[in-house]
Amino acid sequence: MQTYTEKIRQAAKRLLSEKRVDAVIGFRKGTVVFMNEPYLAKLPEQADQLVWDGNCGINLANYLPNMTGNIAIAAKGCDSRSIVIHLLENQIKREQLYILGIPCHGMIDKRRIQARLNGSEVLEAVDTGPNVRISGRDFEQTLERADFLQENCAICTHKNPVIYDELLGEPVEEQQIDRYEDIRRIESMLPEEKRLYFEDLIKPCIRCYACRNACPACYCPTCFVDESKPQWVGKTIDPTDTFTFHFLRAFHLAGRCTDCGSCERACPVGIKVRLFTKKLEKEVKELYGYEAGVLQDRQPPLDTYRPEDPEPFLG
Repeated sequence: MQTYTEKIRQAAKRLLSEKRVDAVIGFRKGTVVFMNEPYLAKLPEQADQLVWDGNCGINLANYLPNMTGNIAIAAKGCDSRSIVIHLLENQIKREQLYILGIPCHGMIDKRRIQARLNGSEVLEAVDTGPNVRISGRDFEQTLERADFLQENCAICTHKNPVIYDELLGEPVEEQQIDRYEDIRRIESMLPEEKRLYFEDLIKPCIRCYACRNACPACYCPTCFVDESKPQWVGKTIDPTDTFTFHFLRAFHLAGRCTDCGSCERACPVGIKVRLFTKKLEKEVKELYGYEAGVLQDRQPPLDTYRPEDPEPFLG
């Protein structure tokens, strides 16, 4: 991971010194363990604050819509796919961007580690690559990194950036894996079982909208939950209002979500909100053969129409 950090810093210094970009979007060490924070470096000397490790889970593409000037951005696989979606949806122009591609080894799931420790507070976590060294007031442990990845990272099939101007490492091996085992399990439930399952799933929701705010595809000037004329959905934690928010948001992301995991990472109560978007990801892939942001010359299926599109609903 230190190799990535050095390469990002070198690239950022070069680009800023040569005035090829006005700023570099990356990460610097956060004040909270397991949480590096997004950072905008505008001067060559600020590049020394940039870092990269398994605590850079936030999707930096979230900061691109409507940004002015020339921007360099550090982008792992899912970030790069979100950038493609932004380009296709005219949220930013390709000539504005200099993309520093980062082959990704996955992001660390802080909740998995904290669950393993049964409440012991982690004061420091060092990602060494194969392992994660954690320590607190009265303990120190070395954990196998692969056992504590975010769920979306563990089943990721696009670890390498799909678009970049400079690749900062050797491509990693892509895995062939079943991404939808959990979705099929839910699909096999009886209707009443599904209703109860999703009621339990969203019961902890406090309607803080952290999932929406962390999502790079949620950039509407006014979100449907904030509309007042007409008011589409209430802002209470009533189950109907909460269901409406999660389901409508998921449909809005159909064919656009890159499963970056930012929503679940941001959720303060640990709701597996990706189950909503993964279901629609599966449907879009099976119906249209489309994966969000993988192809740079193909619009998301719900943004366009082709005569050969399947129309099973007409039957």
